Amino acid sequence: MDFTVRVKLSLMMFLEFFIWGAWFVTMGTYLSKTLHATGVQNAGAYAAQALGAILAPFIIGLIADRYFSAQKILGVLHLVGAASLYYATTLGNFDKFYPNILFYLIIYMPTLALANSVAFKQLKDPNKQFPLIRVFGTAGWMVAGVIIGWLEWEKTGMLVLTFRMAAIASLVLGLFSFTLPKTPPPKRGQKVSFGEIIGLDAIGLLKKRSYMVFFLASVAICIPLAFYYSFTNQFLNETGMKRAAGMQSIGQFSELFFMAMMPLFFVRLGVKKMLAFGMLAWVLRYLFFAYGDDGNNYWMLIAGIALHGICFDFFFVTGQIYTENHAGERFKSSAQGFITLATYGVGMLIGYYISGPIVDHWKISEKSHNWQDIWLIPGGIAAVVLVLFLLFFRDMDHTELKPGLDIEEPSPQVEI
Repeated sequence: MDFTVRVKLSLMMFLEFFIWGAWFVTMGTYLSKTLHATGVQNAGAYAAQALGAILAPFIIGLIADRYFSAQKILGVLHLVGAASLYYATTLGNFDKFYPNILFYLIIYMPTLALANSVAFKQLKDPNKQFPLIRVFGTAGWMVAGVIIGWLEWEKTGMLVLTFRMAAIASLVLGLFSFTLPKTPPPKRGQKVSFGEIIGLDAIGLLKKRSYMVFFLASVAICIPLAFYYSFTNQFLNETGMKRAAGMQSIGQFSELFFMAMMPLFFVRLGVKKMLAFGMLAWVLRYLFFAYGDDGNNYWMLIAGIALHGICFDFFFVTGQIYTENHAGERFKSSAQGFITLATYGVGMLIGYYISGPIVDHWKISEKSHNWQDIWLIPGGIAAVVLVLFLLFFRDMDHTELKPGLDIEEPSPQVEI
């Protein structure tokens, strides 16, 4: 690949995820401390991300794939997003903040797929080249967290600056996108059905019992995942962790390590054990959070954050590859869209709306919650999903994974 193109794609990925990581991780703390939002309102704001994930395929399928070049739409969306992020800093209450963040996430979520489209179009060997480009996205998320922690915006109550920082980065990426390599619409002039847009033509995969069990487990495990995204930063700050946003970047280091080690685990464990270990990591993470503190059990908080690599890579990345193996050539693209819509759309949406009332129920004061009881609930949900998965998942035909397949991250982490 041309060196200039490689640099442009890497910078694109860095900025794409820097923008997200700059405000998403600490939004819950900002809402509760600055806008005095309730747990239900907090979860509702994060649920806007799931709504954006549900609507993203329509923007991509109806517009980007048919009419306009991907890099131009990417630029326009980020320029509009920059204005929306800056406008968020002028809003003094949640009722005004929510419609704006909902609008922003509806236009931001499609940019994830657009950035991937621009990158893949330039790659001759995506299996080898894409991870080297995509890793800069993880780096962008990490750098955003480190900056927030270093400047102590959480401690000083200046988290409004995270939205301004993200707005500046979005403006830069919006302008920079117009210099990216041309990526014309792949389906110009073609008719695209509603089913193709949201991946329903791959629904036939659910006729296979093994894939149905995996699919239901994927949706269910996203319910406890929503607790982590919505409330971890607020929890860590209330617990007394210093530079919590920066410490959460440990999760990205963990992700990078386990991503690099996955080919080895593929060979030794196989699909069922990989998926099971991923779910088990969620159970352990919430147990660590439930019993961790800023004293003798501080190590539990760090361990809970560090488990992110196993939580995400072992379940979601393995699940993407498992889906790729199951789908076959005809439905590969649709199947990935279908599982992403179900998990980061439907599953996360359910989780967000469940988590808010639970956090409010265990609220002690304006500055504290009974986090032990709160975290045991998603931990219990994850445990139930794990047991049911182990009991009912059987797949003798797709137990060997192919490490060389493309690994494409569907969405955030709180973190990445």
